[in-house]
Amino acid sequence: MESPLFVSVARQPEFATSFADAEAFRFGVEDVFAPQKLHFTLQDSHLHFGLRDELVRAMAPAIPMSVLNTHVMAQTARRFVRAFPGDVMYAVKCNPDPIFLRAMYAQGVRRFDVASLYEINLIHTLFPGAPLYFMHPIKAPEAITQAYDQYGVRRFVLDTMDELEKILRATDDANDLELYVRIAVPKGNVATDFSTKFGARPEHAEALLRRTAQHAAHLGVSFHVGTQCTDVSVYANAIAYAAGVIKAAEVDVKTLDIGGGFPTTLDEQNPPLPVETYMQVIREALQAHDCEKFEILCEAGRGLVADAGSLVVRVEGRKGDLLYINDGTYGGLFEAGGAIGLPYPARLIRREANRLGTETLEPFRLAGPTCDSVDMMRGPYMLPTDVQAGDWIALDKLGAYGEVSRTNFNGFGAVHKAVIA
Repeated sequence: MESPLFVSVARQPEFATSFADAEAFRFGVEDVFAPQKLHFTLQDSHLHFGLRDELVRAMAPAIPMSVLNTHVMAQTARRFVRAFPGDVMYAVKCNPDPIFLRAMYAQGVRRFDVASLYEINLIHTLFPGAPLYFMHPIKAPEAITQAYDQYGVRRFVLDTMDELEKILRATDDANDLELYVRIAVPKGNVATDFSTKFGARPEHAEALLRRTAQHAAHLGVSFHVGTQCTDVSVYANAIAYAAGVIKAAEVDVKTLDIGGGFPTTLDEQNPPLPVETYMQVIREALQAHDCEKFEILCEAGRGLVADAGSLVVRVEGRKGDLLYINDGTYGGLFEAGGAIGLPYPARLIRREANRLGTETLEPFRLAGPTCDSVDMMRGPYMLPTDVQAGDWIALDKLGAYGEVSRTNFNGFGAVHKAVIA
């Protein structure tokens, strides 16, 4: 099976450039809108995120530039794996870039939460033999069959009787299935509540567990509190809830998968608690509800990769507090718009290095490059008051979901890809 390409990847030729002499480099007039893949070293990175200002000015990119920092990726993965009281799965949907995948694999993330045949093929190709968990609760029967027969996938999630029957039919009633019943958990302080879409409700969960136990060689329970969870007590409450469902069902559960939702810092003035604190609360909840006897898994996504990615955009126009930029919700900033509205940290890179400006910050809104009026990001994005057309803005914490949501709507899909390795 040949892996399909994302729009952003398909529009990025393999063009490697070294920037040891960055001041001598600038995109030529004839290829100013041609996406390129660029390579940097750690010394080229900004202290907090992205690339150094002088590099951005030297390149003067006319299209967005996605920046991936493998050093930050490795450091985050190492810290996460060390702190979590179980085995870490990576939710491939967050960022399937092989650069990130290889970096986290090297740091001990060896299990993968996959949601499609594309993701299954990708991980199978990169890491043959790595445990794959088909954790999309609603799957095409053909995908189940191909995952089982061609890729050796044995781990599947479900949240309805219908999905259980589908898995059994698609695998010809296989007797070596590792089945996970996903339950819906009470809503907490999260950016997106996943239980509105997936998870067996309380009135169905116990019966589903009992029925699944009759067909599973290995039975598990999973839940997901939702994305960008900034209240660590939500995990403790969810573990208590899951433990209650398992006890009531009176079945032999082997594994508890506590999902993802681990947050990144979007507001430096109000950061979430350290990952070690999250893990300590989770560990205490597992102990309190007699869950230590289970194999413990998680499906980390944003918490692993968000900090390792940033995006450089150019300001094309200004109307008061509204800045028109060359990327938006149809591109790398999907989660900045609409119902989610994540206010990513922002840093101004003035077009002229010696331009006198003020460091007084004020809130701005952003508008993307398309002709669609929903292509708006309310923020607020705190930037110096003198921001103007021709300046660049570096947006941080975009290692998760930034590039996978990019489209070519209105013809604005081209993006440079800069890798710091």
